[in-house]
Amino acid sequence: MFAAMESPLPIETLLAWKGLAVGLWIALFLAGERLLPAADRPAEARGLPRLARNAGLWLLNAGLSPLVVVPVSLWASQHTLGWRPDALRGGWALLADILLLDFLIYWWHRANHELPLLWRFHAVHHLDRFLDATSAVRFHFGEVVLSALARAAIIMLFDIPLVSVLVFETLVLMASIFHHSNLRLPERLEKALARIVVTPSIHWLHHHAVRRDTDSNYATILSLWDRLFGSRNREQRRLDMEIGLEGEARDGGFAALLARPFRKS
Repeated sequence: MFAAMESPLPIETLLAWKGLAVGLWIALFLAGERLLPAADRPAEARGLPRLARNAGLWLLNAGLSPLVVVPVSLWASQHTLGWRPDALRGGWALLADILLLDFLIYWWHRANHELPLLWRFHAVHHLDRFLDATSAVRFHFGEVVLSALARAAIIMLFDIPLVSVLVFETLVLMASIFHHSNLRLPERLEKALARIVVTPSIHWLHHHAVRRDTDSNYATILSLWDRLFGSRNREQRRLDMEIGLEGEARDGGFAALLARPFRKS
């Protein structure tokens, strides 16, 4: 019924399709949240400075992708433990891979909040003082590199085909753009979606500048992981909640954000 999930397409073509899908998706949400915003932008989130910071971090990581992220993932896919039988290949196995990777990224995200070394890099993402689609691609390059290494270990350990990884990464980016967006959704629709996937109202709490809320709602695609592992925040989103980090009054400049993880606490 399903062909084996070893893609006949070259990796360059797969990456091009991934880039096209994510590019169209973020453009859609950037337009949508301008037309139907959920929350008003504070003064510090308007204009070019914030956009330049977020775009600069994204462009830096986009440049790292073909130099580090893709080669590391490709190498890992070529050096797996090789235990996966043919019966664990095909379309249904792709779904199983996505479910496994979403489960594991929940724990990776949680580790980024609980382990001081990882938090040094992840905090750059949380310093953003407003949430919109650009927040979804705002990460320190150190976190991107560490994530690539962790993902490589998972690929090798679980013998995950590269095509499954690329499909999952595309879904993660699209899910992240959605739940970071400032798009106003009908309340009934958002509540229905929240039973299955992470929505803006769920992730908004994760970016609340109160540490007990920041350390909750870790899921990326499926919302069930937080319910299963006791990290779901039952508070209701309020649009006047302060976004950012507790104890941090402002975001940093681009150079300061790059240097932040390497400074003494």
